[in-house]
Amino acid sequence: MSRVCAVSGKKALSGNRRSHSLRAARRKWNVNLQKVHMIVDGKPKTVKVSTRALRTLKGQAKATTKKAAAAAASAEEPAA
Repeated sequence: MSRVCAVSGKKALSGNRRSHSLRAARRKWNVNLQKVHMIVDGKPKTVKVSTRALRTLKGQAKATTKKAAAAAASAEEPAA
């Protein structure tokens, strides 16, 4: 498996390592990928997701849960 986020498509960045004397040597910044169990196309799957994308997904899940709870609560209340 490559080091690419399955959600956002983020991958490693390259640049220069700089010493105190400012000599340049090539280096790579890897993405912080975590293995996550998700349901993809109706089937549970293990995918590599960046932590930034994971935080976004968790926030969206929390928002939809709150929205569903608010809708259920307003449906229960009798109209005045």
